[in-house]
Amino acid sequence: MKKTLKIVRVRDNVPIPKYALPGDAGFDLYVGEKVTLAPLERASINTGLKMEIPAGCVGIIYEKSGLSFKHGIITYGNVIDSGYRGEVRVGVMNLGKEPYTFEPGNKVAQMIIHEYEEVKFKEVKDGELSASDRGERGFGSTGK
Repeated sequence: MKKTLKIVRVRDNVPIPKYALPGDAGFDLYVGEKVTLAPLERASINTGLKMEIPAGCVGIIYEKSGLSFKHGIITYGNVIDSGYRGEVRVGVMNLGKEPYTFEPGNKVAQMIIHEYEEVKFKEVKDGELSASDRGERGFGSTGK
């Protein structure tokens, strides 16, 4: 059964999110106000939306591939918990060499709703973690 994502528009110029194509995992989020990012500048961009993410789910915001590949616009730190009721904002950074301007109604990112499982925490001593093939190897340890 599909879950319902309740949406409140706090800016009339922003479209309701939608999936661009059938089968897409992410739905588009739009800019609520004009923002220009200089090269290497970061910003927290308003989407013009508040939402109620279903219990047991989290909204994760990801880049739009065209913005990242063509203009160097990336997103960061974008976890929207189910208890949050404020306007959704998107953390972005311009890694490109030119300023980039978002106009109201432009796509800025996409959100995917993920189900998750809460865990309980148990502190153990070093050596009590189960063995694995990977062990403590990380950061490039599996090759190119």
